[in-house]
Amino acid sequence: MEHQFWHEKWEANDLAFHREDFNPVLVDNWPVLDVPAGSRVFVPLCGKSRDMAWLMEQGYRVLGVELSEIAARSFLEESGLDARRDRDGPFVRYRTEQLEFLCGDFFSLDPERLSDIDAVYDRASLIAMAQDLRAQYAAHMKNLLRPGLQALLITLTYRDGEINPPPFRVFRDEVEALYDPWCDVELLQEGETEVKGIMCPQFAYRLRVR
Repeated sequence: MEHQFWHEKWEANDLAFHREDFNPVLVDNWPVLDVPAGSRVFVPLCGKSRDMAWLMEQGYRVLGVELSEIAARSFLEESGLDARRDRDGPFVRYRTEQLEFLCGDFFSLDPERLSDIDAVYDRASLIAMAQDLRAQYAAHMKNLLRPGLQALLITLTYRDGEINPPPFRVFRDEVEALYDPWCDVELLQEGETEVKGIMCPQFAYRLRVR
C-alpha cells in the first residue's frame, strides 16, 4: 500500500486492524520457538500492537518498526511508558529500556540495525502488503535476518470479494513460495479470527532461517 494510505489511516484513527487484547495465537505458539527471555524480538509494521507489551512482559526486548509516528506515541501513552525521542538515519526513534520503536519505511531498514535480533513476530506485516509487494518484502527480510533466527508468522485467508483489504489474504502455497527457498517452514496452528465482522481462517507458521 502507498505510504499516504497508511498515514491517512492513522490520522483518521481508522484502526480496524488493531486489537486491544493480546493475540491468543501469539500466546499459544510463541513458546514453541523457545526464545530465551532477554532476547531481542523484531516486530515489523507493528502499529501500536498490544502484543509488544506482552513480549516485554515475558522479559523480551522489542524492536518495533512502523511507518506512522502516531502509532509510536499512542503505544507509549497507552502503555504508560516514557521514551527518549531522537533520529536514527531515516527513522524517528523512540527508546525505553526494553523498547526501540523506529518510525519510517520498513524498506529503509538495513542488516546492521537488526544485527542483535534473536526472533521475529509478524502478525500484521506480510498481510498488510499487496501481492505485488510481498515478494519484495520477503526478499528484504532475507537480507535483514541471519541464519538460525526464528519467526512466528500469522496469516489469514478469505473468499474472493468477502473483505475489502487490507488485510490481504495469503494462502499457504504463497507462504511456502516466499519462504521455502531460505527458511524451514512449519505450520503450527490452524484456526479462525474475526476480520471486519467476518470469521476467516487463520494460520500460524514457524520460520527458521537457513
